Amino acid sequence: MIAKLPPFRFSVDQYDRMIEMGILDKDDRVELLRGEIVPKMPSNPPHAGIINRLNRLLGPQVLGRAIPGVQNPIRLKDSQPEPDLSVLRPSPDDYGTRHPTPADVFLLIEVSESSLDRDRDLKAPLYAENGVTEYWIVSLDNHTVLVHRDPRPDGTWAAVTARTRGETLDVAALPGVSVAVADVLP
Repeated sequence: MIAKLPPFRFSVDQYDRMIEMGILDKDDRVELLRGEIVPKMPSNPPHAGIINRLNRLLGPQVLGRAIPGVQNPIRLKDSQPEPDLSVLRPSPDDYGTRHPTPADVFLLIEVSESSLDRDRDLKAPLYAENGVTEYWIVSLDNHTVLVHRDPRPDGTWAAVTARTRGETLDVAALPGVSVAVADVLP
């Protein structure tokens, strides 16, 4: 009988050191999720186009109030995901000396084509457990945006709504910042 050993889990500090030492680099499309180094889904033109569109729509609205980020790391307890978009509290150095933490986050967004299960079933609970206040999943397959708000420590969200064309997405922490779902989805 062969004993099944649990997988080795990396800490965020160990993961950062692997990047600093060149063991992992920008060409390694990976992120740290719950202590495991996992591959990131490849980006195709529709996925990249939605990221660009959201950045173009949200960027001017948050100017001076927040920092928009594209595929930049967020430091969590046991993870360092790289959401497709982030809207962050202002930082004097634009996060040039550290990665943002949940306290720095107004909104995280994942664009999902083939990654809906991972974004909904793995990342949504992860973000809730860590206290990220708002998380959107733009589902290209379902033509909806799942809006998660009011995280709970058990990994659930008090409010999850599906928004479709004809509805508006507003950033709860930034009054006046909103986009129409029809402007986001192709």
